[in-house]
Amino acid sequence: MRTRSVGLTLFGGLAILFSACTGGATPTPSSPSAPPASPAASPAGSPAGSPASSPAGSPAAPSPSAVQAPNTKIGVVTDVGTINDKNFNEYTYKGAQLGAQAIGVTGDIPYAVPKDASEYPTLINNFVTQGYNIIVTTGFNLTNDTIKAAKANPNIWFIGVDQAPICIDEKGAPDTTFACKGDPATLLPKYIALGFAEDQAGYLAGMIAASVSKSGTIGAIGGITICAPCVRYIQGYELGAKAINSSINVKSAYVTTSDFKKAFADPVTGKAFAKQFIAQNKPDVLFQVAGLTGNGVLDAACEANIWGVGVDVDQFLSYPNAAKCIVTSAEKHLSVATSSTIIAITNGTAKGGNSHFDATNDGIGASPGHDNASAWPADLQGKLDAALAAMKAGTLQTCPPAPACGAPPK
Repeated sequence: MRTRSVGLTLFGGLAILFSACTGGATPTPSSPSAPPASPAASPAGSPAGSPASSPAGSPAAPSPSAVQAPNTKIGVVTDVGTINDKNFNEYTYKGAQLGAQAIGVTGDIPYAVPKDASEYPTLINNFVTQGYNIIVTTGFNLTNDTIKAAKANPNIWFIGVDQAPICIDEKGAPDTTFACKGDPATLLPKYIALGFAEDQAGYLAGMIAASVSKSGTIGAIGGITICAPCVRYIQGYELGAKAINSSINVKSAYVTTSDFKKAFADPVTGKAFAKQFIAQNKPDVLFQVAGLTGNGVLDAACEANIWGVGVDVDQFLSYPNAAKCIVTSAEKHLSVATSSTIIAITNGTAKGGNSHFDATNDGIGASPGHDNASAWPADLQGKLDAALAAMKAGTLQTCPPAPACGAPPK
């Protein structure tokens, strides 16, 4: 269940970093000397085999496209950081590689890594001027520059990963007033913005959290109250936990109501906030939905000897500093979404506008337990599989009814 949210659009428009970013820049499109390494395999006995817990970075290879287009030129502009970040950059790039292979493109596709946000438009335009047919941009920070490029180049396909819903004005430009009166499918017919069912991923994570909890109290910390995806994650988390234990106590809080930097780019604040939250609420599992700030939340969880739950990608891999206490992560399957969209474009089935990924198209999941898999009860995987099947069938409620789903908490 999804609701259009001014908070989400504002969230994307302000371009606040969600994922860990470490130096490095590639100012012009370049091919990697070697593809990013695959995430480490799960240890024997960990519940990694089912759809509910398949790592976001290592989906099954997509079926070959019905239409082969070996001359298609695909380029990827990542967010700031590195290509091998075990996070948005790496998994988006892997998805682009898989999609390219499925349509018959051989060799590594080029990518560009900006040194800072000022390079986004230049790097996108480099691919435009070099005649690329499909340009993939990574993460909501690139939303406005992708919209501008799609408006200026209506014959090029643009795939914006984690950039839905699109907010444009009547002329197809980014709407800084957030009225969102423009129709993206009409005004930007070759811009596809990918979005995800955060509540479904949160639901699975909540099931795991409740299953490993011994005290009957679990927690969740979001970055900012007007972030609709953050709210949906936590709403799903609570419903999933209560599906396991109807009497479980789920405590939640948000770092801020107004400061985006503190909400998503301040691990020191995140750790301090989480330490206070743990002292007050005494959870034995803590879910972070706060980007870099949330890494500090995971650090606090580990120091308190309680379980941590990661967000967006498998944080056991992307944030090894907290791997010792991460019991799962609520995932967006970035590789699946990117590769399947490339195939749809080639097959002629793609449409511009918002594209939604959820359980029905393997767009979400929960990470395996990795080194902490022994904390999972023996019957938990079966429950996760059943929940995922119900999500696919549309019979499981993972978010409160509209308009409450994704709405700022009171």
